[in-house]
Amino acid sequence: MRRGKVFYNDLLAGEITETDDGEYVFQYNSGYVKNHPADFITFTMPVRKEPYVEKRLFPFFEGLIPEGWLLEIASGNWKINRNDRMGLLLACCQNCIGAVSVTPINESDQNEK
Repeated sequence: MRRGKVFYNDLLAGEITETDDGEYVFQYNSGYVKNHPADFITFTMPVRKEPYVEKRLFPFFEGLIPEGWLLEIASGNWKINRNDRMGLLLACCQNCIGAVSVTPINESDQNEK
């Protein structure tokens, strides 16, 4: 299982998870739901308490991953398969252009929960 913290304008908005079963889950942070109900990360994922679950990486997060020659550079430098979308999201999307960024949650962070 791999996870990342999702930030919107430097505020922790939620978490994205790739489960061991290959599903993707995005869950808004409860504090974010309470304090920022109108500040959704994308129109297709309005702020709500319930998680979003998909069999494929959500299109919004796919759109954050580099394409073309930038994808080739990222894939080569980090030795990440181009088809490993969660791996690329966690490696490449910490300093995205725009309001949303994704930072990996490392194993020690996961063990603290």
